[in-house]
Amino acid sequence: MSSLSSAPSPVARLRGLKPDWLSDPKVWRTEVLAGLVVALALIPEAISFSIIAGVDPTVGLFASFTMAVTIAVVGGRRAMISAATGAVALVIAPLNREHGLGHLVAAVILAGLIQVVLGALGVAKLMRFIPRSVMVGFVNSLAILIFMAQVPEMRDVPWAVYPLIAGGLALMVIFPRITTVVPAPLVSIVILTVITVGAAIAVPTVGDKGALPSSLPVPGLPDVPFTLDTLTTIAPYAFAMALVGLMESLMTAKLVDDITDTSSNKTRESVGQGIANIVTGFFGGMGGCAMIGQTMINVKVSGARTRLSTFLAGMFLMVLCIAFGPVVSDIPMAALVAVMVMVSFATFDRHSIAPGTLRRMPAGEITVMVITVVCVVITHNLAIGVVVGSVTAMVVFARRVAHLTEVTAVIDPDGSTVVYRVTGELFFASSNDLVGRFDYAGDPGRVVIDLSSAHIWDASSVAALDAIGTKYARRGKSVEITGLDDPSARLHGRLTGELAAEH
Repeated sequence: MSSLSSAPSPVARLRGLKPDWLSDPKVWRTEVLAGLVVALALIPEAISFSIIAGVDPTVGLFASFTMAVTIAVVGGRRAMISAATGAVALVIAPLNREHGLGHLVAAVILAGLIQVVLGALGVAKLMRFIPRSVMVGFVNSLAILIFMAQVPEMRDVPWAVYPLIAGGLALMVIFPRITTVVPAPLVSIVILTVITVGAAIAVPTVGDKGALPSSLPVPGLPDVPFTLDTLTTIAPYAFAMALVGLMESLMTAKLVDDITDTSSNKTRESVGQGIANIVTGFFGGMGGCAMIGQTMINVKVSGARTRLSTFLAGMFLMVLCIAFGPVVSDIPMAALVAVMVMVSFATFDRHSIAPGTLRRMPAGEITVMVITVVCVVITHNLAIGVVVGSVTAMVVFARRVAHLTEVTAVIDPDGSTVVYRVTGELFFASSNDLVGRFDYAGDPGRVVIDLSSAHIWDASSVAALDAIGTKYARRGKSVEITGLDDPSARLHGRLTGELAAEH
């Protein structure tokens, strides 16, 4: 009886399965308010990205709604926000301009299918090849882009915009010292809206960006002919969108992992991004991916940690647009600019550029970080910066490892044999110099190459060893290779004599 009474009841087991926001009112309140703040920040962003893509603002707003709601369910990173983004808008803008909205929507659906396939094939595992210096450059360039995106909102505007922005920043700095029950960005948005409306201050508002939708999106098929010609037209844009979307989403997920000290399922996130884009396409949206700025508002500024905030961000977005459109339209852009400026300062890794850090950091790592930032800022494309930064890091690493390869020669006392001891990693960067490290004319008749402290990684190294043997053979001298570990021996045995040696 005692064993039965000590077992947890079905009700207790179900209670243990409940998410945090259902069992903890404080978490619930944080998630709900965070979702509201993100929804308010999403509206002008989605409208702006719609303009970049050349589509009606409702297309971007619908995409933000469906992306956020869908990814909250199928995504692999809790609390991350996905919606219409500038990176995706830039990729698909030419397609919309040349072929129209129907082809754009079809490309979004195809991009989603590609993302599902890539996710299932394990593309997320490639994240392990992105070094920390690239990640730091990614974060810093992101902060710079977020700030730069606010600059147009501060040019050629009424003078009242500037004190409103300053007041919004001050509120977000001071209010958390009083209480953290309500997110400071939400307080700032509400107070600045009340001031501008109550005092009838003429400043740019959310409504100036474009009309808000008045009804929910309706699912349907894209208005395109289902032919091979259509497929060949949209395929390049869809593939580019899939890669850019996955890269930004996976980088953002990794950033959130670091901020929250939790892990995420990158494979599920990759597949989830694809599913979200497929759903978005069938609802006539422009597609998207993870939004770094809004994710930072949700996670770093508002303190959200669960899927509820992501789901509610999408739901609140539609509710605000449809039910409270006139009120939302009156929100001054200055309030949202202040929020995004605060996000940019919170995102930037100031420690990475501190004099003490720069003095201790290897020059190669600093170079990679700077190149990543410069590429992103120039192209306004985070994916390009990450690729260029990662390639640069690989080149720097290859050069560093190549210089660690050493060759030392010892001649036997009788002068009949010389032993060359090779230390280090033999691959394309180091093996190219290996051929010139031997004294072909002056060495005795028997040459031993000891590779017990080396490892052969590629065909270039085998070709270099063959070239060394050929050079000695021309002078009537024999070469013996010893000390190969098992993987090196198998690779050498399979390729030696099959590659074109140097003549």
